[in-house]
Amino acid sequence: MVSTRTLAWVTGLISIVVWRSGRVAQNAILTKHPFTEGYYGQGDFDADCARLKGGPELKYCEDATFWDHFDAQGKLVNHALIISCDANRKNWNTVMGPLNDPDPIGSLWLYEPDEKLKKGKAIANPSKLKHIKLRRYPADHDFHPLGVEVYPSYAGNTSNVYVVNHARSRTVIEQFILSPSSPTVATHVRTLASPYFHSANALALTSPNSFYVTNDHLFTRRLPFVGHVLPLLETVFALPFSFVSHVTLSSPTSSDPPIATHKFSALFIPFANGVAISNDGTQVAIASTSIGEVYFYKRDPKTNDLTRFIEKVPVPFTPDNIRYTHDGSALIVAGHPHFPTLSAVAKGKAETAPSWIISINAKQDEEQGQLKASFDRDAPISALGKVPPVTGREVTTLFQSDGSGFSSSSTGLKDPVTGALYITGLYAEEGVIICRPSVK
Repeated sequence: MVSTRTLAWVTGLISIVVWRSGRVAQNAILTKHPFTEGYYGQGDFDADCARLKGGPELKYCEDATFWDHFDAQGKLVNHALIISCDANRKNWNTVMGPLNDPDPIGSLWLYEPDEKLKKGKAIANPSKLKHIKLRRYPADHDFHPLGVEVYPSYAGNTSNVYVVNHARSRTVIEQFILSPSSPTVATHVRTLASPYFHSANALALTSPNSFYVTNDHLFTRRLPFVGHVLPLLETVFALPFSFVSHVTLSSPTSSDPPIATHKFSALFIPFANGVAISNDGTQVAIASTSIGEVYFYKRDPKTNDLTRFIEKVPVPFTPDNIRYTHDGSALIVAGHPHFPTLSAVAKGKAETAPSWIISINAKQDEEQGQLKASFDRDAPISALGKVPPVTGREVTTLFQSDGSGFSSSSTGLKDPVTGALYITGLYAEEGVIICRPSVK
């Protein structure tokens, strides 16, 4: 006979889960939205969006980042896109499963936008896409890239590149160097291993030799016997067991341990996924996937401490990676609007999963402090009514697809020169789509 106390505990637990996760369950689990093939907020999907084709290895691309090139005076003179892909993701995914076969390895790619075409029809030029060779990479070492970050190049100097690697034995972070004079060759520097990287997912650099790193779960699929159960429970119940750390490295030429300092930056986050630093360095945003929110923190640029929690902004899907625009006016959030379909794709039981990209805009000064009850009116499936408005923030849909136009969006970036929107897809057969604003 179940006691009254036990029933009370169970009822209380269910109530807490519903209270914390009811909105994301309604938006991203119970509801499969009737998206169109494709919607692009700054143009026409059919005319202004084009998939980037690069052969069988350019698929299942989880992340991408801009590699900015500045001159000696700090002026942006060029930029390229670094893309992380893993064509073997359906056989080896330490977050969603399965863990069947870690062979073959994943890849990095370089795409150089045609900046002469500042406006007009989308052109995804395959000749601008290059496979990045991994020089001096250990022959017996796996490479299953997830989050990728690269430090800018100044006056032609080399840049440090960091890639989260979900290798067969443990999750690590790989460090490479990349030179503007030889941009398709990434020279391996070292493999960074730590107990604090056990479920590393995304990175945000604070210097050439330091970064924030998210760990998305406490319990991972690598655990024997219970690895297929505990991570799922941690996700479904939105248990706040994940965290964000700040790591400072020693010089690669030093005899000191590679990790000079480690400190916890933010604790007790449900499924910490993407992380990004505002362009002025004073804020950090963290995506909480299982709670369907983006957290904003005040940051001290001198110490890298997250000194104060500012606010949380609900999004109408389970968010993945996040990126600030170069001018700092918005945060681009990519995510998955129907998690059961995404899981079915991971298991090979569905071909595509829907995509949704939004921007979280900061209002103009005169609008700060106002609550805008009406927002995101133009999208076929609006965020309005699915998430509450937040004072001083506005959610706007940039891109949507039922999966047939583009599948499983995981990262969105906005080009500061052309205005193009670049989107990667966790399980997209053509790993990147490019949309350019229409000529008005």
